[in-house]
Amino acid sequence: MEILAMLVNGFYVSISPANLLACVTGVLIGTLVGVLPGIGPVGTMALLLPFSFTMDVTTSLILFAGIYYGSLYGCSTTSILINVPGEASSVVTCIDGYAMAKKGRAGAALAVAAVGSLLAGTMGLVGLTFFAPLLSRAAVTFGPPEYFAIAVLGLLILMKLTGKSMLKSGLMVTVGIMLGTIGLDSLTGINRFTFDVDELQRGMEFSIVAMGLFGISEILHTMVHAEGKEALQSVRFRELYPNKEECRRSIMPIFRGGIIGFFIGLLPGPTATLSTFTSYAVERKRSKNPEEFGQGAIEGVAGPESANNAAASGNMIPLLSLGLPFSPSDALLLSCFMIHGIIPGPTLMTQKPDLFWGLIASMYIGNVILLIVNLPLVGLFAYILKTPMKILMPIILIITMTGAYSINNSLFDLGLLTGFGILGFFMKQAGYEPAPLLLGLMLGPILENGLAQGLIIGDGKIASFFTRPLSGPILLLGMILLLFNIVTWARGQRK
Repeated sequence: MEILAMLVNGFYVSISPANLLACVTGVLIGTLVGVLPGIGPVGTMALLLPFSFTMDVTTSLILFAGIYYGSLYGCSTTSILINVPGEASSVVTCIDGYAMAKKGRAGAALAVAAVGSLLAGTMGLVGLTFFAPLLSRAAVTFGPPEYFAIAVLGLLILMKLTGKSMLKSGLMVTVGIMLGTIGLDSLTGINRFTFDVDELQRGMEFSIVAMGLFGISEILHTMVHAEGKEALQSVRFRELYPNKEECRRSIMPIFRGGIIGFFIGLLPGPTATLSTFTSYAVERKRSKNPEEFGQGAIEGVAGPESANNAAASGNMIPLLSLGLPFSPSDALLLSCFMIHGIIPGPTLMTQKPDLFWGLIASMYIGNVILLIVNLPLVGLFAYILKTPMKILMPIILIITMTGAYSINNSLFDLGLLTGFGILGFFMKQAGYEPAPLLLGLMLGPILENGLAQGLIIGDGKIASFFTRPLSGPILLLGMILLLFNIVTWARGQRK
């Protein structure tokens, strides 16, 4: 009851005119940032950080938190409508979201993404409200061997993300891991595979690779196959929102996505992205019609979009309870705390209750505002697809290239974008999916750093990974899963 009383007081703090205005402004800016590929919440928050110097600390944190979780929803818009992921966390949404758009169900996909973001985000906030201290302590027990084990298990589970050939998926994952080794080695400080190109020292930017493999490749595919290109079905007014069957099929994926995203959000790293991959794999595995995935399955939108919003709430637990930022966005929120002379940690809840509970309450309000603002716009967004291809595709090209340039203000990044776009086009022609490659690119650095640091901790003995209470069982489970996949593949080849 004490927690509920404090939460009620938090709502009282968050509905003050200044804080409510900050919440509305934050979610609106976040949604706009998500719709524009490449800019991202981190860059936006960094640009606005100086403005927080003269603001009240609670007001500034509410503003930045709104930008963070507002951008997670906005990213789904371009993924569904034009197959361009605004952020890494919306890559998986491209797979079935864009397929639904081509069938005239873009409105339904956008509406389900909005509702799923609200429900799963609220689930994550409930977990944040009641279990923050307990779960934060459990999260910090993970060391490098555990991160390595989770990365291995994740690769094995998510390798057949799109249900295509396991051999092709494995090859794409391997290529992604190889691309992840380009740049400055975090342990030794040595440049690897940069070929004396200074721009490659920072490594392969995930967003640029994703926009190239999905957005630019789609433009090239449309150009080459213009005559045989399947026209996007027109959107009728009564089809702007989900029908009863789509609502029924979305309920459980939203619920499961909320749980998956919240618990994955407790871990360091790109948890919002990893949670979407995991949710998609779970929904495909549980589906009675897995062949629909990749062709426009509503579960492939509902689950991942719910997971990334719940992961945002999970990420807040170690930040508020222990002062540990587990993502770049959390690091900027921590900077905002420190600018005002506040160090988040175990005593924040008791020493600054108005700040702690006001921030959490504002996230409840912000999720509702997101739904109120975005749900009526579903029809407007869906009608974008009625634009003729000869007009729409150049617009997509301009948006994509502007987003890629804005990340580092580098013309070299535009060259990378074009190169990966051409690669994505030929991959699509040859029947290779880009999602496993992006999975390898995301998990590769975690895998490498976990292995290197774990070997240092274990005096160079690989056996030390198997003797730890958490990493050992996880690696054993991964080996069993690998053996199962090999046996299954061998039987399929024999048949």
